[in-house]
Amino acid sequence: MKQKSPFLLAALAAGTLGLATPALAAAERTTYPVVFAHGMAGFDDILGYDYWGDDYGTFVGDPCDEFFEVYCNDLIDAGQKSFVGAVQPFESSEVRGLQLANQIESYMATSGAKYVSLVGHSQGGMDIRKAARLLRERKGYTAVKALVSISSPHRGSPVAQWVLKLGNGVTGVVDALARIFGDVIYGSGNDGYAAAKALVYNDFDAKDGKTTGAKAFNAAYPINASYASLYGSLMTAQYGLSVNPALYLVKEFFFDPDGDGYCVDDCDNDGAAGKGDGVKSENDDDGLVGINSQQMGYRLRYTEQSGLDKLSIDTSVGYVADINAPNAAQMTSPSSLIIQDHIDVIGVGPDTFSEMEFYAAIIDYVAKND
Repeated sequence: MKQKSPFLLAALAAGTLGLATPALAAAERTTYPVVFAHGMAGFDDILGYDYWGDDYGTFVGDPCDEFFEVYCNDLIDAGQKSFVGAVQPFESSEVRGLQLANQIESYMATSGAKYVSLVGHSQGGMDIRKAARLLRERKGYTAVKALVSISSPHRGSPVAQWVLKLGNGVTGVVDALARIFGDVIYGSGNDGYAAAKALVYNDFDAKDGKTTGAKAFNAAYPINASYASLYGSLMTAQYGLSVNPALYLVKEFFFDPDGDGYCVDDCDNDGAAGKGDGVKSENDDDGLVGINSQQMGYRLRYTEQSGLDKLSIDTSVGYVADINAPNAAQMTSPSSLIIQDHIDVIGVGPDTFSEMEFYAAIIDYVAKND
């Protein structure tokens, strides 16, 4: 079921009754297309929900650009251009980033776009960094205007290492994932082990002949003004029963990331840079990723308000220029956290979070900075 735009329905009703219809606050149109990059286990959907949809399956980047169109996001400009990437659900960001770059390059060629902006959720926020570098190398200029990550494990996720350390038990986890995601993990080209190794901070297995992990990936695909003009990150955290049931079970009965302690590198060897502060019953992670792993570039503040919601730069924590070396405040501060779990922000619901308003605010921010 897709959602009918409530604002548009109200406007149509008012028009039918001969009433004046107020102008809707809409996000400014971006100069260049926005590319959406999904996270691990994503493709067209995740857990049966449209990945980039609201709770009813309407794509957040679909403008109301047709006569009487009611399945759309009426908070964005009718001329807004968007493209959704679809890479391997289970693979490393080395592989996924290459696939994404190839798709973006093809899209740019067919659409005539010289530049794009990239928005990535979860592992997608890592993929877009590789894609940005590849586009720079292929085109010879900075093709990415804005690069925005959401809930991304830039410095690893303890959950990934926890799964890998199950040893023989990891097969059971993979089988469980296969059942949840419709056997997609066993589809051609998927590699659940490579995907998990990519999301551990340090190289998980020094004997496998391949250097993996977020630390090495960050060194290869750093924040660089020649790859993207603007880097920003949106960070999520939530605790308790409000967390999606699947994530709640992981946190309460198996593993809690405890993600707001500071330390250079992975001092407690849990798979993520930093360390836990020993207090688990707090908003310091979103069920999968700790706040000490999520900031890249500017930390962005999401503000809900009447009319169009907005994003702004949180100046209180400063800019993360070296992804492997944030300072103590950047790894521990709860400033500007979005109090939602890891998958609330991509339409896996139902919940009270408005994906339409959230992504309209992101598009508006990109438009003002591209």
